[in-house]
Amino acid sequence: MKKVLAVLLALTMVLCLGLAACTKQPADETTAAPDNADVTEDAGNDAEGPAEIAVVTDVGQLMDKGFNQGTYEGAQAYAEANGIAYKYYQPANGSDASDNDRIAAMKQAIDNGAKIIVAPGFLQATAMEAVATENPDVKFVFVDGWALGLDNVTAIVYKEQESGYLAGYAAVMEGYTKLGFTGGGGGENPAVNRFGFGFLQGANAAAGEKGVQVEMKYSFKYGETFSASPELQTQIAGWYADGTEVVFACGGSMFQSVKSAAGEYPDAKIIGVDVDQSGESEKVITSAVKGLAASVEKVLGQFYDGKWDEELANVAQNLGAADDATGLPTDTWRLENFTVEQYNELFAKIKSGEITPMDVVPEDITAGWGAVTVDLEK
Repeated sequence: MKKVLAVLLALTMVLCLGLAACTKQPADETTAAPDNADVTEDAGNDAEGPAEIAVVTDVGQLMDKGFNQGTYEGAQAYAEANGIAYKYYQPANGSDASDNDRIAAMKQAIDNGAKIIVAPGFLQATAMEAVATENPDVKFVFVDGWALGLDNVTAIVYKEQESGYLAGYAAVMEGYTKLGFTGGGGGENPAVNRFGFGFLQGANAAAGEKGVQVEMKYSFKYGETFSASPELQTQIAGWYADGTEVVFACGGSMFQSVKSAAGEYPDAKIIGVDVDQSGESEKVITSAVKGLAASVEKVLGQFYDGKWDEELANVAQNLGAADDATGLPTDTWRLENFTVEQYNELFAKIKSGEITPMDVVPEDITAGWGAVTVDLEK
């Protein structure tokens, strides 16, 4: 009996290895359905045949609990509500994806019948310009990008400085005076930079009102690829050990490293980004969000209503509080001292323009803060 089991086990291993060898994709090949446990039941990539709506992801995983996921869920919601086939495409090579990888993903989407491609992240620019120029009949939605001077491209950008401001203000009004900001993109991502700059402004405003001094650690170190890493976890754990009370985790999958670091300290808190991340950890006190899903749904609706030429062609929509596209999710926050009523009053001032957080980051981020001392870690 033992010999029979051994033979069966050996045959099983050979079969599995053979299947793996047959199904493994080369590093330079784009995959439309990568191994991702969160989306195995997703009808979008299980569906057969052409898919009119395509999402080509930014770096990181599709279901990153942030930027990629929020964008995708907007496309998914519109497609499913209107009975339109859709698929997502992740460029090959993950965080090391090149322009050629992104071009390949977009071309694969077009070959699979895409009429409109939604692509988040400013890194998509070169690939999108090349593919959109070659395919003038296909429409492109550039999330966190610009219109590229092409009539078949429209862009959605956000006033992230508003959400960042609200998060920084809320944290200080809650009673925290030792804050941290860790951002993705190595300091080169405009959206992340606006989040961080707004966070500083809001913290400074609240600290001034309360008459307190705030210390803030500020870093893009270990965030170049927006990925979780042991190095990032070690850095953030060091912050918490040094007294940092709450960290604004601004960079996709980087959140996982911050969450792991916070797990080592009972009182450590986190501020999420892009989408409501309160469900990811009880450590999350609030999230600086932007209306990714809602705005993608809106643009897809405009496209399918035949309004591309009059409303979207070569246009960049800059959405903020006035469009209910930035803010904090009050239904799920875990703030106790800063009330929803106080938040709503502040949000109304930003929405009306009475308070206008700056969006142009100064060359020296550490200078000029009356109530905040910035410790920049490069």
